[in-house]
Amino acid sequence: MAGAVNRVVDVLVIGAGPAGLAAAARLAAAGGGQYRIEVLERERESGGVPRYCAHGGFGLADLGRPLDGPGYARRLTRAAVRAGATLRTGVSATGWSGPLTLDVTAPTGLERITARAVLLATGARERPRSARLVPGTRPAGVLTTGELQQSTHLYGVRRERLGRRAVVIGAEPVAHHAVRVLRGAGADVVGMVTEQSCGPRRFGGLVAPPLLTGTTVAELLGRGRLAGVRVRHADGRTGTIRCDTAVFTGDWIPDHELARSGGVSLDSGTRGPAIDDAFRTGSAGIFAAGNVLRGVESAGAAAAEGRGAADAVLRHLSGEPWPVSAVPLAAEDPVVWVAPNRVVGAVAGRPFLVRVREPLTRPVVEVGQDGRVLHRARLLGTVWPHRSVRLPAAWTREVDPAGGPVEVRVAR
Repeated sequence: MAGAVNRVVDVLVIGAGPAGLAAAARLAAAGGGQYRIEVLERERESGGVPRYCAHGGFGLADLGRPLDGPGYARRLTRAAVRAGATLRTGVSATGWSGPLTLDVTAPTGLERITARAVLLATGARERPRSARLVPGTRPAGVLTTGELQQSTHLYGVRRERLGRRAVVIGAEPVAHHAVRVLRGAGADVVGMVTEQSCGPRRFGGLVAPPLLTGTTVAELLGRGRLAGVRVRHADGRTGTIRCDTAVFTGDWIPDHELARSGGVSLDSGTRGPAIDDAFRTGSAGIFAAGNVLRGVESAGAAAAEGRGAADAVLRHLSGEPWPVSAVPLAAEDPVVWVAPNRVVGAVAGRPFLVRVREPLTRPVVEVGQDGRVLHRARLLGTVWPHRSVRLPAAWTREVDPAGGPVEVRVAR
């Protein structure tokens, strides 16, 4: 890259959301100032998604006090800067020029930064209507949850532009937040639509809008401004809901472009970087943490992963060898994905997260390898597609490093 400024750091963190900021704070503090920790964030402000989530529910698990999203983002940012990390916003990592060297575009020009370790914390994004292949015209009033929250909390869009009658497509927790935002802006939420066969009726002490289960949005209607959505029920019946706003929620995909362009192996289930329980990818010196791993867990969970990744990075900087091989994990339907998705060695580490495709009541989860059952346990209550369950890691001690893939399944 002609004309680029070449620099060297110890750890380069890509992404200043909860995972990246929490990792940077721990790395800078644990290093006692001996390590150069640099965080790159392409947005103008750090903090990731929480900075435009005005609702509460942040901070209690990891910071010990309840905060709203912007307050949580500010706390994480201050902690990273006070610990000694260098935080640069408006700076984008555009590609790789070596195994641990990134090409960077900054307001001051082009740079090439080489690090001893790289932590990918680029997060996840919602797929827009176009990526969900919903037919229809392209009227105004069709949003994702992120666009809705940014419009109201960052840019102060007024009710007249936001709309008066809204439909939320989804019924997971982020859809409930969308309902609150719409109601707070004065819109009447006339329905929630979900493909799932069931969904919660109440949330946060409030009664949910009318909930259509087993239903998909077949078409968007209207020109200029949304006039309604045509829905299709599981039995083939169709109908139309009159509305001027539609919010698509919950279809998250890891922001994995940088990982993929750098040759980092991706997991087919999560669509994020394949990692072991020390957040190591298959590329030596490259770690990944947070919602880039699998689209989307809570901000607190992402921050906890950032701190866990920081501990692994510190061991790497101290000379811990990079694993030569790993045993992959395979998810069998209705299990959608497992994270981490590689097993290294025989030491039980962090619990694994498991997601399922459909609601399951008290399922029996089984882990096996080459015909051997390594773990079997019944989960209590109902397991929902939008919420991960934790799988204890003690069974990893029984994995044969020379054996076949480890299979995670629901016993029939």
